[in-house]
Amino acid sequence: MFWFLLITMVVVVAAVTLAVVGGGDSEVLPDVAPEQLVDPLPVARPVDRADVEALRLPVAVRGYRMEDVDDVLVRLGAELAERDARIAELEDALAGAAAPGPGLGGGPVHGPGSVDITKDVAGDGEDGRA
Repeated sequence: MFWFLLITMVVVVAAVTLAVVGGGDSEVLPDVAPEQLVDPLPVARPVDRADVEALRLPVAVRGYRMEDVDDVLVRLGAELAERDARIAELEDALAGAAAPGPGLGGGPVHGPGSVDITKDVAGDGEDGRA
């Protein structure tokens, strides 16, 4: 039984070796081009949620290709920083526009067409104050 298994193993190893080394006139398998990021993030417009959800990074031997992941993270980081700066700018502009000025809680303003409600409405000479 031992000899049978040994001979079978030698025949299988020889057959595999012959198939790999002397595979006939066919060439060795061609090198496979590395997988590239097929659908990168758009350059002409800001990235939106649908772009990030549709993004598929190519897989390498040990996970994802670091170069592609780094490119995507740099792009997303730059766009988030730009949006944060724009939001801060708009919030500052909104805070500046909401500051009380004349007529916005700074006291009564009497201009043309304005009515002073502290004056005598009934016409009896008293201004209605206690």
